[in-house]
Amino acid sequence: MTPSRSAYLRGCLASAPFALVIVPFGLLFGVVGAEAGLNIVEVMGFSIMVIAGAAQFTALQMMADDAPTVIVLATALAVNLRMAMYSAALTPHLGKAPTGMRALIAYFLVDQTFAVSSMQYDRDPGMPLAQKVAFFFGAVTPICPLWYVATYAGAVLGTAIPPEFALDFAVPITFLAMIAPLLRTPAHIAAAFVSIAVTLALAFLPYNTGLLIAAVAAMITGAQVEIWTERRLAR
Repeated sequence: MTPSRSAYLRGCLASAPFALVIVPFGLLFGVVGAEAGLNIVEVMGFSIMVIAGAAQFTALQMMADDAPTVIVLATALAVNLRMAMYSAALTPHLGKAPTGMRALIAYFLVDQTFAVSSMQYDRDPGMPLAQKVAFFFGAVTPICPLWYVATYAGAVLGTAIPPEFALDFAVPITFLAMIAPLLRTPAHIAAAFVSIAVTLALAFLPYNTGLLIAAVAAMITGAQVEIWTERRLAR
């Protein structure tokens, strides 16, 4: 077995547990999208073109609340700002890949693929580029195809899925499983705490605009704590 193939299989194994929550997560979005009046093409367009569950749910809820288009777009963008941070974190590892490969990586960069890839790269920073790329796409394999299939199944089945299945449990469990291992530094913990606190404090604002403020506040907090930490270590 070649090193790249071995890295690909390790990526598959690392992200495979997320399949347990990706399926109900995708089913739930398909059901919610169908109940909101979207047709199959529109629901699948969301999942294929956006491929970002949290932003999709946020945008869909705001559309159902008749929020202005600019607010829907701004809030969905704020929810997805973390992708820019993910990209910056992976650039030292994958930034020298060919342009077309980087474009594919950017498309498939979601919470789960970032979580398992970043942890692997931190554990083995000396991995050759080819193996890092192979590991990343291995992490993609159990996640993204299942997201498409589950979304389609949810949209087709719609209300035929019994409420006793409690599909909505997948959303918080998915994010807890991804975020908890990443809270390794004071900056991470501070940013998470501020985002939660500000979101709850501003829950009264219309159209979930509190999310926009919480996202900015969390990034500022994380950056500032990182600066303070570096200064203290430099003394």
